[in-house]
Amino acid sequence: MTEADLSHRFAGESVGRALELVGERWTLLILREAFFGVTRFGQLARNLNIPRPTLSARLRMLVDVGLLDRVPYSQDPQRHEYRLTEAGHELFAAIVVLMRWGDEHLPHPDGPPIVLRHHPCGQFVDARLICTHCGDQITARNVTPEPGPGVGTNLASPAASHDESLGHR
Repeated sequence: MTEADLSHRFAGESVGRALELVGERWTLLILREAFFGVTRFGQLARNLNIPRPTLSARLRMLVDVGLLDRVPYSQDPQRHEYRLTEAGHELFAAIVVLMRWGDEHLPHPDGPPIVLRHHPCGQFVDARLICTHCGDQITARNVTPEPGPGVGTNLASPAASHDESLGHR
């Protein structure tokens, strides 16, 4: 299977499945707030200026899919906060990459609105994807997509796609 074969969409592809859960604007912003310690409904509603019914629906979905836990913090009146699960925490890198992209390609005139300080060394983070084997930076130019064990048989070959577009079968 060639590199070009992988450029065609297929059912079950990881990015598509992930975006079905987190690809909506409010969902990513709620997760961003949770990463930065905003966990209560009222705080989220104020910080995001999100309609309350929309916030309720997104929080319910994030709990249902296992990205947030709904945890009581007050009994009288009964109130809950929303804490990231381990699966939720694992999306941190995606949020940081989006922040970095926004800072580079949609810059604020005064500089980045949020910077991240690394606790162990005290320095500001310049987030990059790094290969865990060699330590080199990972970019779209130095990786090649290859079929993984879950690729299945749903890939369309470039020739088949071209033939179908011409009306051949």
